Amino acid sequence: MGALIFQSAVVIIICTACDSPTVSPAGIPSTSEPDTGISVIMTSPQQPTLTQQMTSTPSQTPEPSMTFTPVSTQTSTNTPFSSPTKSPTQSSTPSITPTYAILRGTVLEQSNCRYGPGAAYLYKYGLYPGNNLEIIGRNKLATWILVQAIGGNNPCWIKASLMDIHGQAMSLAPASLPLPQSPYYGPLTGVSSKRSGTTVTVSWNPIPLRAGDDSLQFPYLIEAWVCQGGQFIFEPIGSWETIAKVQDEPGCTEPSHARIYGVEKHGYTNWVTIPWTQP
Repeated sequence: MGALIFQSAVVIIICTACDSPTVSPAGIPSTSEPDTGISVIMTSPQQPTLTQQMTSTPSQTPEPSMTFTPVSTQTSTNTPFSSPTKSPTQSSTPSITPTYAILRGTVLEQSNCRYGPGAAYLYKYGLYPGNNLEIIGRNKLATWILVQAIGGNNPCWIKASLMDIHGQAMSLAPASLPLPQSPYYGPLTGVSSKRSGTTVTVSWNPIPLRAGDDSLQFPYLIEAWVCQGGQFIFEPIGSWETIAKVQDEPGCTEPSHARIYGVEKHGYTNWVTIPWTQP
């Protein structure tokens, strides 16, 4: 009987032990289940998803950088403001303008110095062999040069071949002089022209000069800008008659044109445009 009671007590103790949870000394459940749980969380398939999200977060960093695109646009917008710094470069075009020389020369023989670059212009004063002059300009082809006394202010034109030029004539500046105006006579009348091939015939009415006003030089002057030999040239033509012929050929891009003056000893009348038919 006593043995039966003892066995029952042992069975009760064992069954009681089966129902009670295992508790750690600190009152925390055994580490066997938490370890298992943590390992499950760490190996959970959702964790790589979090890792992907964290990885994708840096990949979204370009989106904030795109918000800086307007900033770079402002930078490019500021580029036009740099154009004023370029405009001095554009305004530096005058620096490209050739720098012309002022030369010296010696007269080789007695020469007529004239109001214009050609024998058709009025005589201004004479030059003599050995005269040393300042050369300040030229016509387009440097066949005539503009000279004056050294330090002077009364220039005139002389044929380039009549001077020993100390330097290159083409280094001189292209130049012109205003013609003295006649105080007594008006412009010519009846000016007309007629072309026949490359020859233009110009005619006009005579100018009646008072006694003593004759210059004893050409009483009429034509200044013509015409095409000859494929070059557009300036040609002054003097005439004793009220008719003159001018050669004008095709082959130039610039339109030919001309004008005419009456001439007396005091100067030139106002010029008149000559009607011109292009070649």
